[in-house]
Amino acid sequence: MTNGLIGRKLGMTRVFTDDGAAVPVTIVQAGPCQVVQVRDQAVQLGFGTRRKQRVTKAALGHAKKAGLEAAPHVVRSFDLVGDAPTPGAEVTVGIFTPGELVKVTGTSKGRGFQGLVHRYHAGGGPASHGNTRHRKPGSISPGTDPSRVIKGKRLPGHMGARRHTEMGLRVVRIDAERHLLFIHGAVPGSKNGIVMVAKQGGRSRHD
Repeated sequence: MTNGLIGRKLGMTRVFTDDGAAVPVTIVQAGPCQVVQVRDQAVQLGFGTRRKQRVTKAALGHAKKAGLEAAPHVVRSFDLVGDAPTPGAEVTVGIFTPGELVKVTGTSKGRGFQGLVHRYHAGGGPASHGNTRHRKPGSISPGTDPSRVIKGKRLPGHMGARRHTEMGLRVVRIDAERHLLFIHGAVPGSKNGIVMVAKQGGRSRHD
C-alpha cells in the first residue's frame, strides 16, 4: 500500500482531550484517492475529478488505463509500502492511526513583495525618533574586496507561494466516514488548498 494521501485543507479548529486540554488542529479532507499507476517503489494516486472538457487526451487515456471513468484533479506519487495495490483501487484515511507522526506538504500562502524585516525576521534599524532606517537592511556587502553583494544574501523580494513541508505533526483524530484527518498544529497553505499527508517514517527534527 502507499504511505500517504492527497487531501484538501479545510481549516483549523480545536478539540479537547480526555483530560480537558484544548488542542489546536488542522482539518484535512484526505482522500479517498484512486490508484492511477503502480511503479517499482512508488504508487501514483489521484484525488478529485476534472471535467472532460478540461482534460487532455493523454491524461484521460492514462486514467482510463487504470479503470477510472474521469481524470483526477490532482496526481501525486507516494512511496510503496508492503504489497502493491491494483490500479483503480481506493485508498482512504484508514492507512493512518491516531497518535501517528505525519508530514504535510503544501504550497504556502503568497505574501507578495515583502521587505527584509517581514521576509526574514531581520532586526531592522533603530526605533529612535529622527532616523529613517527603521526597516532597512543596512550594509549588505563588503567594501573594497570583493566589492559586490555575495550570492544568497537575504534581501527584499517575493515571499511565500512556495512548496513547504511541515514535519513532526501528529494525528489527533480520524473521521473515517467523512474522510477527515485532525492534525495537531498548523499545516502550509490556505483554506481549500491541496496538501499531501504522508507518514513520518522516523524521528522528527522537533524531537
